[in-house]
Order: sequence, then C-alpha cells, then structure tokens
Amino acid sequence: MYAKRVFEAISHFHADLTAFRQDIHAHPELGFQEVRTSSLVANALSALGYQVHRNVGKTGVVGVLDGKRNTSGRSIGLRADMDALPILEQGDVPYASTNPGVMHACGHDGHTTVLLGAARYLAETRNFDGRVVLIFQPAEEGLGGSKAMLDDGLFERFPCEAIYALHNWPGLPPGVIGVNPGPMMAAADHFEIHIQGRGGHGAHAYQTNDPVVIAAQLITALQTIVSRNVPAPESAVVTVAAVNAGNLQAMNVIPKDARMVGTVRTFSPVVQEQVIQRMEEVVAGIAAAFKATIDFRYHRLFPATVNTPEHAEFVADVATELFGADMVVSNLVPSMGSEDFSFMLQQRPGAYFRLGQGGAEKGCVLHNSAFDFNDAVIPAGSAMFCRLVERSMPLSTQP
Repeated sequence: MYAKRVFEAISHFHADLTAFRQDIHAHPELGFQEVRTSSLVANALSALGYQVHRNVGKTGVVGVLDGKRNTSGRSIGLRADMDALPILEQGDVPYASTNPGVMHACGHDGHTTVLLGAARYLAETRNFDGRVVLIFQPAEEGLGGSKAMLDDGLFERFPCEAIYALHNWPGLPPGVIGVNPGPMMAAADHFEIHIQGRGGHGAHAYQTNDPVVIAAQLITALQTIVSRNVPAPESAVVTVAAVNAGNLQAMNVIPKDARMVGTVRTFSPVVQEQVIQRMEEVVAGIAAAFKATIDFRYHRLFPATVNTPEHAEFVADVATELFGADMVVSNLVPSMGSEDFSFMLQQRPGAYFRLGQGGAEKGCVLHNSAFDFNDAVIPAGSAMFCRLVERSMPLSTQP
C-alpha cells in the first residue's frame, strides 16, 4: 500500500531527525528569541530546495514548495511551533538543555522536527499537484506568535486553502492519532480584580471595610458561575489562581486592598459572553453589598481551537489509512488548555490533531521539568503531514 511506503521512506532517515530534535532540545529558546532554531530550520529548508522566508512574525520561518505539478492552484499549510518554556530541566538525558532555566517542556522541538521530516520527504518525492506552505511558528507559549505571523501577512503572502497542525499527547499511546470534529482546545482569557476597602487594626475590625473578607466572598461567588449558569452539556472553567492581600508578618493589621488574578476557559463564544457578563454582575453586586470599590478587568487572549468537521474527518481518514482504525481516536475529548493555532483556524479551515507519544502514566506530562519528546513517533507525525498534502492535492496518477 502506498501510504505505508510513505512511513517507511521517512523511517529511513529517522536517525537524522532524532539527532536534529535532540540538538534543538539541547539549545532551547523562548518565544520570539528562537534565533538559532529559526536559522537551523531555514538552512535545512533551503538545502531541500524550498523557497525560504525568514523573520515572518519576528522569528518565524516559512518554506514554500511546489509539487511535480502546480496546475490545481491549490495550497495546503502545515504548522509547527518552535519555542521553549522558562522551566529548569530536571531530566538526565545526554541532550539536556544547555540554557539554564529554559527547556522544551512541551515538545515543540519534536513538532519542529516532525515538520522537517515531512519537508524532506515532500521535497524528495513532490508527489502532489499544488503548493505546500510549511509554517514554523515562534512564541506559541502565551505570546501569540501565531497572531504575529498573521499580522505580518502570513496568508496574504502565502495563500493556504486549508491549514493543519499537530501536538504531541502523552495521554495517548505512541503513534495513536487523536482528533475531534469540533473543539480541540479552549479559549484562554485572564482577569484581574482589585478590591479597595478600608484597612485598620485587627482588634477593631468594625472600623474597617475588610478586603480579605470581600475577597473570600468574591472567590466563593465566582465558583457558582459555571455550576449555576452554564448548561451541563457545555464546558467552562473559572479559576482564581492567586490572591495578594496584607502582610504575613502583620497578623493584627487589616489591609486596605486585595488583588486577585485568574483564568477563564470556554469552548463556545456564547458561553464565554455569558461568563463575562455574570462575572461583571457578581463583582458589582459584592462591591455594592460591602460598600467597596472593586476594579474588574477582563482580557481575551486566545480563542478556542475549533476544527472544521470535514477537515477533522479527513485527518482521521488519513490516519486510518496509515496506521489502521485501532490507532485512531476520532472523537478525542477536548482539552481545557489553549493553543494559539486557533488564530489561524479563525482565518482558514483546517484541523489540529494529537500525536500520541505515551509517558503520562510515568509522569511525563506537558510543562513538566522532566518532560521529553518521544523520538519514536517522529516518522508517524511526518507521515501524517505528508499524506494530508498528497491526498489533498493528488497527482492524477497518484495511488
């Protein structure tokens, strides 16, 4: 079967890809600082014959390649993220981070390598009719590198009919592909709350307007928003992640103010608006009840990552062709985490899918100081990207 031969062909240079991945792992770079990584990627693409465009969205790289023919007028985009995290690596692998306090704790070194593996196979075979656009994105970890590339004219400069991305997933066995024909990741928003009361002596609390008590009431009230306002079939999370008030050394002093920060996660824009409205009402109500001033600020960061159903189904079909139905989860439970690939999916149809790598059962989870990408799954990820291209833009003689 032709699809199997794609996987086998990539497996022949698996060792090269593994070495590349481990080199990137040893030299991690934070968002918008991926100078070395971008250079390595650009040089590799240039050597393979791609049209290479550097500094797209600051440190992003785009590689463009035409197939054996380009008569279809079609173009498919494939995206990988390149940045690392500000985490001190605790693993003992020989290729551990040489940049203290920075490590690839989310597997972006693996994603970059998977896409380069696809780049090599596609350049050697060009078994498609159209154009492939390889997008190596910076700054996925909270800095909006996807939006930076879009603001730099990504899709105007490099038109894409559809766009695909993958992310490793320790919760799935190695090589299993997971996808969902709808939401994959939640929208991620942040909020800030500043409570201004009146401080004083702890022995004379009646003379104060205690912001600590107000904060406690507000935290409890915020937790009712999801349970008593969001329909059970929907999903949402409201989390107060940090509270700052008073001085731990001043046990008899009531502070004059308190601050809280947190995050809100939703899949549906309707639910998102409902949560925001209820948060505003709760804050205003408690401020009135306690005669305090409460400043509430809500920041929309990343929208939900929502697959186009037909493209998600296409991913599942390609995965089934490559690996068999028992290696595909076509209704993967969405994650309340976030992903800025969502900005690209707002502008183009496509799908975001998971590449199982295992390890969660042994504590190898994302954003963990002992995390490491499983090199064994590189060919599977690369083959997925290649077949998405070949089947989207087939040559008339292609199997």
